[in-house]
Amino acid sequence: MKKVSVLGAGLVGKAIAVDLKEKFEVHSFDIDEESLSVLKKEHGINTTKTDLSKTENIQKAVKDADFVINALPGFMGFLTLKQIILNKKHVVDISFFPEDPFELDALAKENELIVITDCGVAPGMGNIICGYHNKRMQINDYKCYVGGLPFIREWPFDYKAVFSPIDVIEEYTRPARYIQTNELVIREALSDAEFINFDSAGTLEAFNTDGLRSLMKTMQIPNMIEKTLRYPGTVEYMKVLRACGFFDKEEIDINGKKIKPLDLTAKLLFPKWKLKAGEEEFTVMRVICEGLENGKKIKHTYDLFDVFDKNTNTTSMARTTGYTCTAALNLLAENKYSRMGISPPEFLGENEDSYKFIRSYLADRNIVYKHKTELI
Repeated sequence: MKKVSVLGAGLVGKAIAVDLKEKFEVHSFDIDEESLSVLKKEHGINTTKTDLSKTENIQKAVKDADFVINALPGFMGFLTLKQIILNKKHVVDISFFPEDPFELDALAKENELIVITDCGVAPGMGNIICGYHNKRMQINDYKCYVGGLPFIREWPFDYKAVFSPIDVIEEYTRPARYIQTNELVIREALSDAEFINFDSAGTLEAFNTDGLRSLMKTMQIPNMIEKTLRYPGTVEYMKVLRACGFFDKEEIDINGKKIKPLDLTAKLLFPKWKLKAGEEEFTVMRVICEGLENGKKIKHTYDLFDVFDKNTNTTSMARTTGYTCTAALNLLAENKYSRMGISPPEFLGENEDSYKFIRSYLADRNIVYKHKTELI
């Protein structure tokens, strides 16, 4: 049985470990003893409490692994991935770090490694769909709308963090990049808000976030944009918090003590954003690819609506993100994907066998992307 080291035991990291344990010998690593305890006691998974911000601990964690999954928060992701590569391990990464993964491409190729990055739901499955169709048609417009939300809306935020809360705040602060008529456009996060109706989730508010990532480099598509979905009203109150400096990272002086406003905001918000035990939430996603296919103007639309799994007590965001990641790892373990170097998810989608494998793997776990094709 092949060995997998899972770095990170948060909501998504736990789901990944549990999904893999039937076919692999899984070992989870995290600094949070409570998260590890659940994996060990309820699922019989080997765990080790360790500080993965330290290089030597990463080396120990991956030493005996055949494959590694990096499920740490984004601010730790890039340096951790570099260490995994230096330790010569094939890896699937869902840390969604802000740095350019292709900076590690030469290092990965030098070590003859397959390194799949951003392999979650979005970025992740959206890229896979884009890569698949871009190989088979001339896409002129690519759009991705995605969000994870609680069913029960609680004042004042109508939101619960279904992945790393620090990474959630990044969505509200990091400038959004998109492609318009073949030109890079940079707008502030939360800009260009619009309302979109979904049969499954009702009317939601969509706004610019920096989610295209590798697609801007790998796909020559004239118009591409990604937007995050929240309940209506989110944009306004988040803009107020941002404008008032609550997300600032530079220290300020308060009665002789230095403090980062973001640290205070995190301390206050994160408890309010934490999902209660068993609290149900959902993931909603729409991917649109429009362009020319076999001489005709075609529009491909993929819709996903996934909900909290009561049987396994797994959040929808953990399912949709984590199982895309585990699908990719199974591709590697079964020698069905062999491209060396950095592979963003769109590279997986270009290969029809890989694309069908991932969609089938997800469907087996009741994660179904409904596909509609229209003439336009």
